[in-house]
Amino acid sequence: QVQLVESGGGLVQPGGSLRPSCAASRSTFSLYIMGWYRQVPGKQRELVATIAIRGVTNYAASVKGRFTISRDTAKNTVTLQVNSLKPDDTAVYYCDGQTLSQDDYWGQGTQVTVSS
Repeated sequence: QVQLVESGGGLVQPGGSLRPSCAASRSTFSLYIMGWYRQVPGKQRELVATIAIRGVTNYAASVKGRFTISRDTAKNTVTLQVNSLKPDDTAVYYCDGQTLSQDDYWGQGTQVTVSS
């Protein structure tokens, strides 16, 4: 069992930046893929970005070029650098970790609000 805890969300003006982070309760070597998803009320949770254990990344088209995902296996963290934020980026951002045996772990989420 792995517990994931997000932090670093907040309120920011359009064009601003944030750096949400996700800390795991134990080693993340077993989490083949870690990622960030987001959800707004009334809509399905959607992929933002993922990063595999060897560093291969994948981004949603809507965030490519603005968001950067990274993971630090020594610190058991995965971080999402978000730049050039838009009001449409407003959502609860969730951290996710998946094992090769398809166990799936989720954090509780951190709110990101982009508003002037």
